[in-house]
Amino acid sequence: MAAMTPDEVRARMRAATQPLPQPPAWLRPERLPDGVPFERPASPPDARPAAALVLVYPGPRGEAMLVLTERVDYEGHHSGEVSFPGGKVEPGDADAAATALREAREEVGLDPQRDGVEVIGRLDALWIPPSNFRVEPIVAVAARRPAFVPDRREVAAILETPVTAFLPVVAPVIIDPDPHGRPIRYGAYLVEGRIVWGATAAILGQFGALLGTR
Repeated sequence: MAAMTPDEVRARMRAATQPLPQPPAWLRPERLPDGVPFERPASPPDARPAAALVLVYPGPRGEAMLVLTERVDYEGHHSGEVSFPGGKVEPGDADAAATALREAREEVGLDPQRDGVEVIGRLDALWIPPSNFRVEPIVAVAARRPAFVPDRREVAAILETPVTAFLPVVAPVIIDPDPHGRPIRYGAYLVEGRIVWGATAAILGQFGALLGTR
């Protein structure tokens, strides 16, 4: 699979039209044993606003890379999961982009000015029922690879992966049975041996579908 550069990502984001392409159908969870798909419902009025940063930056050979985080284990809905840097909107945030950049600074040490970060677009917002967050994915490009420094209170590991790992031509990874013992089957991505599923996989799937559109 040919590499993609950050400039190509920027061009495809800017050329995107509404409605944006949807994630691959194989990512959608299905109820077992009958295989009935779970429909992702719309955000309820009381959903808490949040934002996630889909940060693209050049890798060692100029290829477009993405950063993800593995969350620490804690008593909460998303303990140990792989996710984008991000979190809930705070009163001082000007908009969702400000939230995403602030959270990335706190979680992985991103310095938007030093790293030459430019916000280039956004993906479809989605609701995460267990935590009742309505997450807006903000896409940005950095001029250089940031010097990532994880906040060990929140981040167990920083994961880096090429954007081409999420293009529509990538072979599905089907999780069946669910490792947590839940009666569901779902599609996922593997990043550095970690299972990436749920909202994070849906965002990656839509981003890959957009980048794969000519």
